[in-house]
Amino acid sequence: MAAYADLVLMSFLVVIALAMLRSRNLVVVVMLSSLYSLVMAAIWVLLDAVDVAFTEAAVGAGITTVLLLAALALTGSREPAPTRRAVLPFLVVLITGAALVYATYDLPPYGDPGNPVHQHVTPRYLEKSIEETSVPNVVTSVLASYRGYDTLGEVTVIFTAGIGVMLLIGRVPPRRRRRKAS
Repeated sequence: MAAYADLVLMSFLVVIALAMLRSRNLVVVVMLSSLYSLVMAAIWVLLDAVDVAFTEAAVGAGITTVLLLAALALTGSREPAPTRRAVLPFLVVLITGAALVYATYDLPPYGDPGNPVHQHVTPRYLEKSIEETSVPNVVTSVLASYRGYDTLGEVTVIFTAGIGVMLLIGRVPPRRRRRKAS
């Protein structure tokens, strides 16, 4: 049953991505990208990565949508029609996509308990996290204790990026000085 849900959600992602490519209305593209993030959050929930799903929903569907809509309010909501075909960017995307697909052949089988990720630190986190951190939720203990500095760094980067975007959006362009006719 989960495989069908995965297939349906992945199909939604493809349809949403194709709709974003076809649309020239940038508000529609922003809304579709927000929907894409929500579908990705659902996929993360199905993969038992609820913490990543929360982040995807909050950042991808929430904050990013608000910032993009604010940017569109300062610019235009229509993309100009292309004047020529973009063959080179298409080839770059095609080659990059092929390289990424080729790289997946070196990945271990999905869900295999013998994968290296399940043999290294995961058993220790599951067995000793309550004892070492006194936090009953393993995900919270990993993010807040074992990876505390990493999480603090990620939050700092996101905060700094948010402040930078707010400064850019809130900046009013200087008025052009009118020349006095003399």
